[in-house]
Amino acid sequence: MSRIGKKPIDVPAGVTVTLEGRHVTVTGPRGTLSRSLPPIVTVKVEGAVVTVVRPNDETASKAMHGLTRTLVANMVDGVTKGFQKNLEIIGVGYKAENKPYGLLMSLGYSHQIEVKAPEGVKLNAPTPTSIVIDGANKEVVGQIAAEIRSLRPPEPYKGKGVKYQGEVVRRKAGKAGGK
Repeated sequence: MSRIGKKPIDVPAGVTVTLEGRHVTVTGPRGTLSRSLPPIVTVKVEGAVVTVVRPNDETASKAMHGLTRTLVANMVDGVTKGFQKNLEIIGVGYKAENKPYGLLMSLGYSHQIEVKAPEGVKLNAPTPTSIVIDGANKEVVGQIAAEIRSLRPPEPYKGKGVKYQGEVVRRKAGKAGGK
């Protein structure tokens, strides 16, 4: 059996998990998340514990077993604690500033870039060179972080660009110089 899939999901106090056919909805202090689940696996809600069961040992069933359990667990974590991604901006003149709709970024282009926050996600720039993305849905938070990073990915010669906090950018030596 899948080590991840067979672990039960503990539902903390203040969080409700409702199952309607193939559709699961999780409600908590940080909002409501809902998702359609694959038809291969079965999800059971028993009191404060959610379990995921697969019908057989076929490859597709095994794959969906662990995936479904992780998706539901991420929904429970999202409505209780939430998810956060931190980005760093490196480069002279590169900065981000808070606006009511999201962020206004200067990344070395001839124009400034507006990044609008989708529903349920907060974009914040505590300093001009750092960005904090906060939300309940792990997929959306990660996607927004990847989109912001793709606006100016870090380059290998000077390291300028937008990178994840803790990301290591492999540096290149550049020209050797002529003699």
